[in-house]
Amino acid sequence: MLPDFVATQVELTPYNTLALPARAAFLARIQRVEQLIALIQHTEFAGRRRFVLGSGSNLLVAGDFDGFILHLCIPGKRWIGEDAEHIYLAVAAGENWSDFVAWTLDCGWPGLENLIGIPGTAGAAPIQNIGAYGAEVGDFLQQLTALDLARGETRIFDVRDCALGYRDSLFKREGWHLSGRYAITEIVLRLPKNWHARTRYGEIAETLARDGIQTPTPAQIAQVVTRLRACKIPDPRQLPNAGSFFQNPKVSAELAAALRHTHPQLPCYPQPDGSVKLAAAWLIEHAGWKGRNLGMVGMHEKQALVLVNRGGASYHDVQNLSRAVREAVFARFGVSLTPEPVLLADGGTPL
Repeated sequence: MLPDFVATQVELTPYNTLALPARAAFLARIQRVEQLIALIQHTEFAGRRRFVLGSGSNLLVAGDFDGFILHLCIPGKRWIGEDAEHIYLAVAAGENWSDFVAWTLDCGWPGLENLIGIPGTAGAAPIQNIGAYGAEVGDFLQQLTALDLARGETRIFDVRDCALGYRDSLFKREGWHLSGRYAITEIVLRLPKNWHARTRYGEIAETLARDGIQTPTPAQIAQVVTRLRACKIPDPRQLPNAGSFFQNPKVSAELAAALRHTHPQLPCYPQPDGSVKLAAAWLIEHAGWKGRNLGMVGMHEKQALVLVNRGGASYHDVQNLSRAVREAVFARFGVSLTPEPVLLADGGTPL
C-alpha cells in the first residue's frame, strides 16, 4: 500500500499556472525529506517515471503522466552563519521564493531585492537559474542539497558543480528534473554584507529617477521591481500564464549590429563571451504578436513575452501559438526563439 501522502489519478490543472489539463497517475506531497526516502523504497515507485514539481510556474503539461509527481512542499528557512563578507542562509525547497526574498529584506539582509516577485519555489530556482532586472540566483548560490532518488543518498552540489548559465543549469541540461534522478531539498545562499544597489537595468533606473530617488534602499528597489512586474505579468490566478515564455536570444555581435542598423530601437545587451542578448519581447511585438490571440491562447497585451491561457486551452493550443510566434520572429529578424518552460509529457511532442 502506498503511503498516505500519495494520491492517485490527480488532476494537474491546479498544479501548473498555465492551467493546462492533464492527470497524474500518482502525486506525492512531500513535506519532509524522510517521506522521499520512504517513497523511493516502495515497490510501486521503482521503475516508474517521476517528475519533481515546485509550484508549476514554469511548466508545460502536455498530457497525462503515468508516473509519480513529487510535489516538494518542504518548509523552512534559517540563518546558518556569516563571515567577514557574507551572510549565509539556508532555505528549504518548498518555500515560496518571493516570500523568502521579502523575509530576507525584513531581516535586514539585502541582496535579493531584484529577484522579488519571481514565482516558484526555492528548490526550483537553481534549475532554471532564475533571474530578472540584472540579477540571477546564481549570483548568490553557495551550494545545494539534493537526494539521489535511485540510491536514497544525499549529495551536496557546490555552485560550481551546478554549471549555471542563462536560464540553465546542470539539472536542466541533463534533464534530471525530468528523469527524477535528483530532488533538490535545500539551497544555501550567500548575501553580501557590503551591499551595492543593482540599478543599471534600464527600467529600474528610469523608475527611480521618476520617483526622485538617487540613493535607493533595498526596500525601495524591491518596491520598484514589484511595481514593474505587476505592470507586465498578470496574476496567474486571474489569467493563467507561465511568466516569460521565451528566453531572450543570444546572437553573434555581427548579427546584432546588422539588426541594430535596420532596427535602431532594438534593445541589445553585450555579453562577456562576445555574444549579444536581444530582447525577445521587442522581437515578438515587432513581429506582430503582442496582444494577439490564436485560438484559446495569446501573447499578453502588456508584455509580449508572456503567453496566456484565455480559457480552456490545451497543450496543442500552446504548441501552435509557440510555433507561429517563433516562425514570425525568424521570418522578420532571422533570430530563433527558445521556449523557457519545462515540458512534462509521456512521449509528448516538444514545442
